[in-house]
Amino acid sequence: MSRSDVKIAIIGGSGLYHLDHLEVVDELYPETPWGCPSDEIVIARTPHGHNIAFLARHGRGHTINPTEVPARANIAALKHIGVEAILAFSSVGSLREEIKPRDFVLPDQIIDRTKGIRPSTFFEDGVVAHAMFADPFFKGIADIVFAQKDSLEGDGVKLHRGKTLVCMEGPQFSTRAESHMYRSWGADLINMSVLPEAKLAREAEIAYQMVCMSTDYDCWREGEEGEAVSVEAVIANLESNTNNAKRLLLAVIPELEKALYEGALAKSIKGSMRFSCITGAAKRNPEIVKKLEYILPGYY
Repeated sequence: MSRSDVKIAIIGGSGLYHLDHLEVVDELYPETPWGCPSDEIVIARTPHGHNIAFLARHGRGHTINPTEVPARANIAALKHIGVEAILAFSSVGSLREEIKPRDFVLPDQIIDRTKGIRPSTFFEDGVVAHAMFADPFFKGIADIVFAQKDSLEGDGVKLHRGKTLVCMEGPQFSTRAESHMYRSWGADLINMSVLPEAKLAREAEIAYQMVCMSTDYDCWREGEEGEAVSVEAVIANLESNTNNAKRLLLAVIPELEKALYEGALAKSIKGSMRFSCITGAAKRNPEIVKKLEYILPGYY
């Protein structure tokens, strides 16, 4: 498959392991310079005749925990087949009363609470580059998704935007003290998956937006009986969220296709890494340069 065949990718989070109502035309499982992705990349054809990629972040059947997700391989594989925009889904805990379980959220900021054990850059071992990350999500995609909010709210599900997402290490949930601390920082949501995925997408010059699907109130909000978050309660909301996510996707994909193929997206990101490398050409590790050729051909 050529590099220009697939411009849009969907990354599915917990509960979202496949797409419905689209014709599957291929499955790819490439070995990238950073290893193999979480699962086969499913290529499906949209009603408009374009190809779209789908990748289950945790593998179909959910076999990979958040810390073990091969994020570099996932992003590299998608970039290599031509992906320019990613719409990523993730189950999250709500840190705000107004964001109810089963609500959807478009965050615009991230607080990193991972522990530095997840590889978070393609630039290492003798090749240093810096990517701008002040605004970690792509507003153009968020605007398109938000315009389709009625596809959710018909069932009483609200779509919020302009929120801050904390990414923590897992697989355990927060302590009460941590949950209250995040609220005091101004955070609205918590998950375990947005990083390093969003950082790597930025380095690969892919427009990236996450759609957060609330499953619970984390543990800051105690129930009538003082119960904290239970795994059973979280799982009970996954099925509803998955169905809503698929309905939202059916509404969003045609609009995202239109914007992307008309050139209205990703202009500000393309070429952003070309001059970001501060390591002198003579000092660059040739093995890393060779790896980078897989995602940013001709840059270094």
